[in-house]
Amino acid sequence: MFSTLEVDVRPGSGLGMFEIGTSLWNVLELLRSLQHFFPQVDVKYDPDSPTTPIILHLRPHLDLLFSGYHQRLHTISVNKLRDTNPPLKLTYKNAILSSSEDALKRVGVSRMFGPTYPGDDLRYPGISFSFDEDTRADPRKSPTAQPDHRYQEVKRVIISQKSLDGETRDALDEVAECPAMAGELSRAIVKIHEGVVLQFHPADSEPITVSLGSSTAQDLTVDLGPPFRVHYKEDDRMTIHSRSNQPEVDTDGDYFYNYQQHGLDFLISGATHTVKKIILHSNVPGTPLFQRYKRCPWEIEGRPEDDEDESPPRKKFYERVEEIQHFLAPGEAPPSMILNRADDEDGLRLPSSTTRLNGYDGIILEATESGQVVSVMLF
Repeated sequence: MFSTLEVDVRPGSGLGMFEIGTSLWNVLELLRSLQHFFPQVDVKYDPDSPTTPIILHLRPHLDLLFSGYHQRLHTISVNKLRDTNPPLKLTYKNAILSSSEDALKRVGVSRMFGPTYPGDDLRYPGISFSFDEDTRADPRKSPTAQPDHRYQEVKRVIISQKSLDGETRDALDEVAECPAMAGELSRAIVKIHEGVVLQFHPADSEPITVSLGSSTAQDLTVDLGPPFRVHYKEDDRMTIHSRSNQPEVDTDGDYFYNYQQHGLDFLISGATHTVKKIILHSNVPGTPLFQRYKRCPWEIEGRPEDDEDESPPRKKFYERVEEIQHFLAPGEAPPSMILNRADDEDGLRLPSSTTRLNGYDGIILEATESGQVVSVMLF
């Protein structure tokens, strides 16, 4: 016997526990805690595109569409309203809109939401009701004749952000700033050899600067709150590649502040407690680090053309590694090192586990074989 999944419909805003504008990382974290309701989650995306929209299919009722660039919940599609595995109950303003026993009809929508413009679907700001079967249905089947179209049964309910100008929003548009984004990272401006400038929602929030060699662990806690996790650095294998002739510096006691909710890691000196390295994660689907971190929308800033240039050139997280390499150092790219994240675990097999580390003065790019940058490290 399945428990009934009861969710309230909020046109333009959300459905039940799902809020338009919430990040993919937050939604998947939520679903981990709701496995009794959503035991199976299918993640669908285009592996060849760094800005692929992502669909979470929560069988049998829900499809959640996330925007391609900032991975935020864009559209909620409610399907199979009368499927009883589990039963689904939709409510609107404390009234039952649909349940497995009571089919939602065109006339019921009109009574609940009022008049709207003519068309095959009933469309209202932030919500629409479709009377066609899922597009995956057999196209050879003809629609069942309805003696009175007022009693057509609703097959899908679609919730999306309301458009300010009244126009229908494209499914590939980014989500406009909304309350669900408050306090979350909107942009991370990478300044090589200096640090990173963090900008947050809402847009008028004061930016936060984290400087290499001067910002402290205490500064991070004051500005960003306590880290999601803290762990001590145990892997020093990369020091063998150091160009310095000096003896290797003892890094015992160095530790990481992990801000997975912002897509950021900070390596902090155990001696001075200042920031030594900053790692920004792109949360690329299909890579080993997918969903360990929220997507950090980083932008690498270049040198301004002159002193009066107020908008220096930048390369962004969705651009291919070849373009960023040319931006950092025009000419032939330096040799890259191969990293396989499955090597540390015997018998572990991961899709797309091999990446390349492309090193430059003050910055390292980690990229997939297909050219998508999965992380940037400043030092």
